[in-house]
Amino acid sequence: MGGSLTERLQALAGRELTAETWAQDAVNQPMIRHWAEAMGDRNPIHLDEDAARAAGRDGVVAPATMLQAWTMRGYAATVAGGPASPVAAELAALLEEGGLTSVVATDSELEFVRELRLGDRISVTETVESVSPEKRTALGTGHFVTTVKTYRDQDGEVVGTQRWRLLRFRPERPATPGTAAQPQPADPAAQPDPAAQPDPAAQPDPAAQPEPAEKPRPLRPRPATNRDNAFWFEACLEHRLLIQRCTACGTLRHPPGPCCGVCRSFDWDTVEASGRGEVYSFVVNHHPRVPAFDYPLVVAVVELAEGTRLIANLMDVEPDRIRIGMPVVLEWIDADPQLSLPAFRPAGTEKN
Repeated sequence: MGGSLTERLQALAGRELTAETWAQDAVNQPMIRHWAEAMGDRNPIHLDEDAARAAGRDGVVAPATMLQAWTMRGYAATVAGGPASPVAAELAALLEEGGLTSVVATDSELEFVRELRLGDRISVTETVESVSPEKRTALGTGHFVTTVKTYRDQDGEVVGTQRWRLLRFRPERPATPGTAAQPQPADPAAQPDPAAQPDPAAQPDPAAQPEPAEKPRPLRPRPATNRDNAFWFEACLEHRLLIQRCTACGTLRHPPGPCCGVCRSFDWDTVEASGRGEVYSFVVNHHPRVPAFDYPLVVAVVELAEGTRLIANLMDVEPDRIRIGMPVVLEWIDADPQLSLPAFRPAGTEKN
């Protein structure tokens, strides 16, 4: 197929990336219970038949955010792999041809059509929605690839969609240290002034080479902001860590969202966190190395004193000294004038 790389990528729009794939199991109570425990979801409509009926349901319903989980293949099946679809293989080949070897997820937008009930059997298909023109970003030059997953029930009715956007990019290559600047051609009309000739005795030492200029550090990736979370990032610029609060039932929630998960109210305000918490879980990232970060990079789930949790960097501590339950206090990363993010360091330590 002829055309530029961008044209060939964009020609994939509308084609099926993943054929219909059925969930291994029907929607069931044990998996809902595991999810609710892991996510701290205490809404009784997911676990108690009577509470669900009192709330106007026909019975227990699954948390909406479990939608994708029902069709995920599991660890063993993922490791075993399988043949890629012709479209997936073509997309991978085009990206490799363009050197677009790095990837970062930029956005996941879910739309829920109806709640899933016990016994529902879910399938998913995925299509390529669009490929952007070539974009230059802080991470490198590449394309935003948007795909849409459509989830259906056993009757073929759509129960939800997921729009998934990735940046596939060509990493910027750092300049080679010590690269000398190329001399500029002399102006033939400019004649040397004998009186302005330098004194040979005053010439610099040829062995003394100037230090190469340090390349500016790339910006941290921009967060995906929307109408629901913009207030939170704006408060971070003022070094205020806010927690969204339902004004109907008082439940605190994070990440921010339009609706209370307990009483379904859309009314909310905020409270300011004390900045105290403890490590709920953590990972230590070593690869791939993104130039905007320092490594090893510790990313922790921090449970705040107020009860909500958030994901943030853990600073000023060696990875092998981190423990689950370790008390931490709020710190701030002022990445650039447009971005400040909360981070944490062990309680009782001085800021580094």
